[in-house]
Amino acid sequence: MKSKGCLIGGGIFAALLVLALVVFGWGIGISNNIKTLDQSVQKHWSNVENTYQKRADLIPNLVSTVKGAANFEQETLTGVIEARAKATSTQLTLNDASELTPENIAKFQQAQDQLGSALSRLMVSVERYPQLTATQNFQSLQAELSSIEQEVLFERKKFNDAAEVYNSTIVRFPASMIAGFIGAKEKGYFKSAAGSENAPKVEF
Repeated sequence: MKSKGCLIGGGIFAALLVLALVVFGWGIGISNNIKTLDQSVQKHWSNVENTYQKRADLIPNLVSTVKGAANFEQETLTGVIEARAKATSTQLTLNDASELTPENIAKFQQAQDQLGSALSRLMVSVERYPQLTATQNFQSLQAELSSIEQEVLFERKKFNDAAEVYNSTIVRFPASMIAGFIGAKEKGYFKSAAGSENAPKVEF
């Protein structure tokens, strides 16, 4: 009788052990999936930063070229320079993915959008200087800026798509339990402003 009880007890223990291993493996699988999605978000964020950096790197050449025009509006140039300084100082680190919060993304976007607006004002002002717009150097910079602005929109959309998949995953049960355990947090999105479906106008 004692032997039979031991066998039953041993069977229950074995069943519980198998169940625990299954649950543990299930949790590890969900955790790994969340981490994979997190890496995808970070990769697309890196692409977003790279495209914005390309725009920032182009601006000194653009400003230098425009400065060559006689009596060009100094206030407009100063606005671009100051907006660039603010945009390049508003950076989010990829060392900690938790930095990609809705609040931080909004702050980053605000700085970048202000630079975009300053650039748009600059390009509108340039229309009054036909000798400048006719130069090959300016036309090349203009075409490059237009290409970068389109690239920015493209990379922002890809980031939003990746963030949406990640956010949807961590709020759905049962993944939400694992997400809470490993500290997974909501990622921010880039939000569209009025007219943002079009890149800033840089052609005349």
